[in-house]
Amino acid sequence: MVECEQTPFTKLFLTILLVLTLVGNTFGQDPVFSQYYAAPLQTNPAFAGNTNLPRIGLHYRNQWPNLPNAYATYMVTYDQFVPALNSGFGLTAMGDVAGDGIYKTVGMSGLYSYRLDFGNEIYAKMGIEGSYLQRSLDWDRLVFYDQLDPVNGPNDPSGNPNQSGENRPEDLVQGNLDISAGLLVYSRMFYAGFSMNHLTTPDESFLQINDNLYFGLPMRLSFMGGMQINIDNNLDGPTFLSPNVLYTRQGGFSQLNAGLYGQLGLVFAGAWYRHAGSNPDAVIGLVGMQKGILKIGYSYDLTISGASGFGGAHEISLILNFDNSAQAEANRRRGRYSDCLKMFR
Repeated sequence: MVECEQTPFTKLFLTILLVLTLVGNTFGQDPVFSQYYAAPLQTNPAFAGNTNLPRIGLHYRNQWPNLPNAYATYMVTYDQFVPALNSGFGLTAMGDVAGDGIYKTVGMSGLYSYRLDFGNEIYAKMGIEGSYLQRSLDWDRLVFYDQLDPVNGPNDPSGNPNQSGENRPEDLVQGNLDISAGLLVYSRMFYAGFSMNHLTTPDESFLQINDNLYFGLPMRLSFMGGMQINIDNNLDGPTFLSPNVLYTRQGGFSQLNAGLYGQLGLVFAGAWYRHAGSNPDAVIGLVGMQKGILKIGYSYDLTISGASGFGGAHEISLILNFDNSAQAEANRRRGRYSDCLKMFR
């Protein structure tokens, strides 16, 4: 593939293409974290309440950094389990910014899960999520094809934007309620689950299509599974290996993540291969450290597809898990969790 020179005008045009794809798309897609195990609430609402004390997560993803602020995703999560109610509760807030802020998504969610005990240390959790999603478009910063001059670009010789014949949408902010649900089955050695996000397929379009027909955000189906291989040690912290897989499909697009997560005392690392549709997409590497209540991880998506020139993706997660506080240390050392979900804590 021959790559074009990344001039300021080329970068502007690429950004415009990205945003226009989002504005006029029929099949929108959610951002999906490579570190989905650090942000499990975004993957499956049944993960709500993975710890008995509060767990707070901060997440940041910067995708395609070689383009001018192409995609950036921020997320804050809170959840904990309440044994007296046999239930988990969670809250999330997410912001997704595309095209240097031309297209923005903000979401707020409340999550609830209920745990069933089948005996022999086999459990199931059913989860539900209610969300409010708001999408906004900065129309005045868009540049359309009929504004582009072969010599001067989108501006006239005086630097003023050229006029466009495109019709401005009546409403540049879309707000919708949404419902998601999920199921998780787990034991001391394995876990498996699936989730259905956007059961209401909320309307996210800004433009009228085909005589007032609007297209909603497609349902996102996710299937996840894995196992935990514990290793005896005298280190300060858990030691285990966890092979795992995540398959996600939404609006005709799909991706499969398969790899291995491992922790040795205070240090953890992992590697995954991601396949998107019928094409190889990326190799993902992770390094991090966990000490007391603090867990921090960094991952990088090394793109191996035709989009490799865009720069992959950087992702950082910071977790505060109060189950690992000094006050809860005695219970933690007794290994009170009869499950294989250490990777998600």
